[in-house]
Amino acid sequence: MSDKTVQLISLRNDVLENLEKTYLNEQQVKELGLEKCEEQFHELLVKLAAPPAFTTLRINPRVASGDKDAVIQLVREEIEKQYLRKGWLTPEIIVHPTLTDVLVISNRGPNLDPIQTNYKEVIVDHDCGMAVLRGADVFVQGIMGAHQDLQAGDSVVVYADIDGVCRRGMTQTFTGNKKYVGSGVMRASREQIFVTKEKISGVGVEMTQPLYEAPSLYGVLSAYIFPQNLPSIVCSRVLDPKPGETILDMCAAPGGKTVHIATLMNNIGRVVALDKTPQKVEKVAKNAATWGITCIETYPFDSTQAVDEAADVSGPPPYPQSSFDRVLLDGPCSAFGQRPCCKNRMTLNTLKSYSTYQRKFIEKAVQLLKPGGVLVYSTCTITLDENERQVAWTLQNCPELSLEEQVPHLGGHGMLGSTMKREELQKLQRFDPTMMAMNHDQVDVNLDTIGFFIAKFRKIYKR
Repeated sequence: MSDKTVQLISLRNDVLENLEKTYLNEQQVKELGLEKCEEQFHELLVKLAAPPAFTTLRINPRVASGDKDAVIQLVREEIEKQYLRKGWLTPEIIVHPTLTDVLVISNRGPNLDPIQTNYKEVIVDHDCGMAVLRGADVFVQGIMGAHQDLQAGDSVVVYADIDGVCRRGMTQTFTGNKKYVGSGVMRASREQIFVTKEKISGVGVEMTQPLYEAPSLYGVLSAYIFPQNLPSIVCSRVLDPKPGETILDMCAAPGGKTVHIATLMNNIGRVVALDKTPQKVEKVAKNAATWGITCIETYPFDSTQAVDEAADVSGPPPYPQSSFDRVLLDGPCSAFGQRPCCKNRMTLNTLKSYSTYQRKFIEKAVQLLKPGGVLVYSTCTITLDENERQVAWTLQNCPELSLEEQVPHLGGHGMLGSTMKREELQKLQRFDPTMMAMNHDQVDVNLDTIGFFIAKFRKIYKR
């Protein structure tokens, strides 16, 4: 296979070794064998550098008014318009077989056509390049370097600067570590991007032949659909919110799960959404307003400080203990499940710090939860320390919690390597990109996802 499509995520050696222990832990090796575990870990690094094979969209039932077909038709027309302009074949759009409010679109790739040698080169930053691999065009803000005489209308080949060393405005050929993400057409000149005093925004390169073909739907038909990774959609479903309940989302930004929770409640009840910075909280409020949701209260607040027995349960935080029927803790994590990602500059100390930090949130979540209430803990990472071992720690240190079955359960079970019993691991839900390899490369929307982890607890009534 071409070396421009098979690329491992680049990690520091100490971080790589630490992450590898997740897959090569003693229990895993004993169960599957060393060769299989090593193969699985290598497959993980390959998968993390590539996008999922599907785009998933959550439908807004409040504007669909029961006419899902009308929303599907709007989505189909938008995608046909995008794909026709770029000369692509329109992909299949289906309703998810289990989640009936979710549309599934098959992406295509990798495109192995040779790079056009006569095209001029554009360098974009890492994050912009990864967005292109999931269907985005190149926005002006993401362009780091470009040929000196590039004009609007020129055909270009686009590379992502993996190490972040390209100086903005660079004109010479970039010789650093770069990843091919496709080719396209300039929609702005180099002079407009780098030279003129008036700042421009919007699309700088329209990607006509990306490495992976996927629809660009963020901000499109936003009153009708919300692009969201499948495991995140499952996470809100597992919480199982009910109309009239009082629910806390401890780390809510950007608000996809928050709005989904309120939607599942039919906008009846109270959803308190916290995040540390005002800018992040504004995103939650904006997403709620777009979907016509009014039962969400947003506050810029540190959830680790959200407990105060002298406080009032209504209004802004903090809150007294046992204030909420359900709590979602999609906490800070190392984010090693995000796809695509070709470079992670995290240090080992930072990686190891997450599990300790997460426990501060868990302790407060348990305090804020009513007896009989439900706590869902989730991460977008694949490490044992932040997932299965974190659950084991929680059960040991919070005896008032019991581990619950999850519905729906579309991912795999928990991974070996913690002190948890096999029957407990069956109750956990792990979305792992390596599930594709373990299932003979079967292409399945429930398998080819970002890396994600979900645990569901119930707070036991005191006797």
